[in-house]
Amino acid sequence: MYYGKEVRIFLKEQAKESYIELKKRADKEAESILNSIERIKGILKENPQYGQPISKKLIPKTFLKIGIQNLYRVELSNYWRMLYTIEGNNVEILLFVLTITDHKGYNKLFGYK
Repeated sequence: MYYGKEVRIFLKEQAKESYIELKKRADKEAESILNSIERIKGILKENPQYGQPISKKLIPKTFLKIGIQNLYRVELSNYWRMLYTIEGNNVEILLFVLTITDHKGYNKLFGYK
């Protein structure tokens, strides 16, 4: 509960695919990343604004095209990143995880070299 509102977390397309791929792997790195995802999900249920907000002018165009107005970044283990957006109403807060990616994928998404 966050200010008396239920927080619900959903994995969207790319994030869901990455999560499933990590679940299929049986190595220590995948296990570490999955543990950090679960830990962060617990934190986000208590405080949806836990992540670092990304400036509106830095939001990738791929997200702007689908109407994303706010974007937050959370660092996971092994230099992975999780990007999410928040929507809500008077009853609940909906948190959509858009991307779970490694550092290389994160740099590519934001156009960093």
